[in-house]
Amino acid sequence: MAKSTAKKKKTIANKHQVIWAPGMPFGKLNYILLLVAIIVLAIGYILLSGGGSDDPAIFSDAIFDTRRLTIAPITLMAGIIIGLLSILVKTKPAEQDKTTSQK
Repeated sequence: MAKSTAKKKKTIANKHQVIWAPGMPFGKLNYILLLVAIIVLAIGYILLSGGGSDDPAIFSDAIFDTRRLTIAPITLMAGIIIGLLSILVKTKPAEQDKTTSQK
């Protein structure tokens, strides 16, 4: 009789156990893409900087350089797109990979 009550208590305890987060929402690929996006954005902002003059009375044409008008904005847009892709890419959970390989 004591064995059956112990089994009942175990099953009741297991039923009330709630798993809030079975796994991470993003996989390794998502975090790598996010890191690449941050690096590309940093490079874009570095390319965008500069071109000023030390003397405010003298105008510098360096602000109209191709690097600041074309390359830097393209680099920044690429960083934003990579960042969005890092969020949207769906990776397969490790548990599903194991079960599909066994079948």
